[in-house]
Amino acid sequence: MNRIDSHRLGQGTWAMGEHASRRDDEVRALRLGLDLGITLIDTAEMYGEGGAERIVGAAIAGRRDEVTIVSKVYPHNAGYDDVQRACERSLARLGTDRIDLYLLHWRGGVPLAETLEGFEALRQAGKIRAYGVSNFDRADMEEAWHLPGGPAIAANQVLYNLRRRGIEYDLLPWCRTHGIPVMAYSPLESDRREQRRLFDDRVLREVAQRHGATPAQIALAWLCRQDGVVAIPKAVNPEHVRANRAALDIVLTDDDVALLDTAFPPPRGPVPLDVL
Repeated sequence: MNRIDSHRLGQGTWAMGEHASRRDDEVRALRLGLDLGITLIDTAEMYGEGGAERIVGAAIAGRRDEVTIVSKVYPHNAGYDDVQRACERSLARLGTDRIDLYLLHWRGGVPLAETLEGFEALRQAGKIRAYGVSNFDRADMEEAWHLPGGPAIAANQVLYNLRRRGIEYDLLPWCRTHGIPVMAYSPLESDRREQRRLFDDRVLREVAQRHGATPAQIALAWLCRQDGVVAIPKAVNPEHVRANRAALDIVLTDDDVALLDTAFPPPRGPVPLDVL
């Protein structure tokens, strides 16, 4: 079974590793998440130019076998030889001998066939256990699927939350049909203004009140109930880490979901892929 399939909630690390003064808090937050059973951690060589991977490495020290590590390679490092070197650098920063899932962060100038060949070489060498992509729309996925190594793609990480449901029209159904989990980044938005627009929604607040929960928890619970979707919120505040974990225990009713659909309607036609 794909290691991602067993997860519904992970820990994101976007913007971690950028300030030395925050290092200890970031490490503690990730360790708390592990203690609470949130054992998937998502990172990338881009985040803090390797700084986030170092934070993850510190957090998982002595606990590597508990953790599913996802990291991502820059498109300009996605050539056959370059991706071997990029992976080695990520492994060194993470302090581990393997990455569980290694993703192409977004499409660049390197042919997909070459990147997939490089990923397969890393998998054969035991440096990574699986590989996938990020920020791919349906056309990208179909193109990759028909290349050598394409059917081994183990995940597609995209922007997905209550306010950004465009993938439900064609990308999410395609991924489900092909058994490819979707990892939802920025599940609670990332820009503070956009986050407030989400959390201040009257219907979302009403559903949250019904469950004695916060709007953020309901937004996460909604995502985590989606088949084949893993949400990866980032949290540094310990209260937020605990609240994220508690969202897994919220069971939304059909009425709740219907209400949320009125406030955040699903797409009625093709929508360009949202990317941050």
